[in-house]
Amino acid sequence: MVRLLALALVLISLPALAKPPRLALFITVDALGTDLLLRTRPKFKSGMRQLLDGGAFFPYARLDYAKPRTAAGHATLLTGANPWLHGIVDNRIVDRATGAPQSVFRDEAHPVLEVPLSVASTGDTSPLNLMAETLGDRLRITSRSRGKVVALAGKGRAAIALAGRLGQAYWFNETVGKFVTGTWYTKEFPGWLKSFNDRGLPEGYFSQQWTPLLPKTEYLGEDDRSYEEDEYGLGRTFPHLLNGGLQAPGLRSYTALAISPFSHDLLVQAAKAAIEGESLGKDDVPDLLAVSFSGTDRVYHAYGAYSWEMQDSLYRLDRAVGELITAAERAAGGRANLVIVLTADHGGAAAPEHWASEGLPSRRLNPKELAQGLAQALRARFPQADVTVTQEELDLYLGGKALAEGKVDGAAVRRAAAEWLSRQPGIVTAVARDDLYTAPDVAGLLSQLRRGYYPGRSGDVLFVPQPFHVISDRTTGTNHGTPYSYDQQIPVVFAGKGVRPGTYMREISATDVAPTLAALLELGAPASCEGEPRTELFTNGR
Repeated sequence: MVRLLALALVLISLPALAKPPRLALFITVDALGTDLLLRTRPKFKSGMRQLLDGGAFFPYARLDYAKPRTAAGHATLLTGANPWLHGIVDNRIVDRATGAPQSVFRDEAHPVLEVPLSVASTGDTSPLNLMAETLGDRLRITSRSRGKVVALAGKGRAAIALAGRLGQAYWFNETVGKFVTGTWYTKEFPGWLKSFNDRGLPEGYFSQQWTPLLPKTEYLGEDDRSYEEDEYGLGRTFPHLLNGGLQAPGLRSYTALAISPFSHDLLVQAAKAAIEGESLGKDDVPDLLAVSFSGTDRVYHAYGAYSWEMQDSLYRLDRAVGELITAAERAAGGRANLVIVLTADHGGAAAPEHWASEGLPSRRLNPKELAQGLAQALRARFPQADVTVTQEELDLYLGGKALAEGKVDGAAVRRAAAEWLSRQPGIVTAVARDDLYTAPDVAGLLSQLRRGYYPGRSGDVLFVPQPFHVISDRTTGTNHGTPYSYDQQIPVVFAGKGVRPGTYMREISATDVAPTLAALLELGAPASCEGEPRTELFTNGR
């Protein structure tokens, strides 16, 4: 009797059998750094406010590698790994055979469906180069393919990285003005996507103007700044016409739409069509819907992080996220069956002219001029070798016949290049790939370069600019991709089933996102995961 009573007490103290949420909604906002989010937070009234006030908010998550970029950031978030494991080092890598940059997700064997052949296999098309398992892949394998994984984005590189190898990826293509996918995922569009594209929503925006959502007094700074870009017929100031100067919808107007916050609304409508078409959240096997809002990054690059356009894009995003959450809750049968993640793939620098006007030591570093100067220096140092230099952000790729045929000491050339780079104004450090793992780690920068390095895809020489120095060959707009907080620091919010709300001020790694969501879904972590679950946010102490 005593033993039976003791056993009964133990059973009473055990938690109920775990029942994961029916649907996980994973939201990424391209270029939403922590600083940008925090200074915009007081203006949020809808979906963003719901998540920040009612979720587990980690303001200070950080990407652990030196070059935060869109493809790498999305891959890190759902693999829980850094680029040295998942292999997605940047949006573009350099083809060693031709010396030409190409999309990191390019796969000529799996072109994009319903896109002209001339461009169908040249952009981002498949996850072939993704070398690590995503959370969606783990869900598909664990559930014996019963759990569905759908990713939608305004960019192919975002959707592909989120969907992984076993999910489904769909993205907006400006060439044809509709959502597309590649033959890796399917041989023809599913019925729901055909029906959605047939609605012709992008054409409906052709004659619209992008005007401020709020009264002009709610916007900080000035609308017209000389260092903002004027592309795609949008102009530098409000109102922005989306027709791109065309008489009928086309590439220019579709690109203008992709930059504008109307792209948020278009993406939400596509997500709602996917929810219904794929019956997401309708049974007890968890599904994953990943949505990446890409328009914010395009606005950021063109107008800058402090622009009226950036502010307005986020105000409109707030409403779009609210509509998306409502649709996800309805699909899952309520918040009790839903878990939500909100995060970003990277932050971003302000326009250097803006920083300089505030007194910071900011300037542009022109990559073309840097590459040309290095090529001249190497030819002078090694006259027997006609060395070519191609720069892709913090990576420099060295080529030429003499190097390819081993007629010159490649390590000596790479070390000479690193030595020259380290002496240039605006450069903190540079290192040849031969010395990446043995050179003294200057201020911890080399360890970040190492986590972002993947053999065969990364450059021959890697470097780091000084803080507030923006790599750009333009005189307008801005960029991201350096190991500083404004680029690396991102917000992370978990909300819904199993989550204890609160603000958690401890810095965490972006690699913690995937294993934390995996735990909430009652899954094992992705195979190459480097992060760990944030147990402090679990309601049951898991």
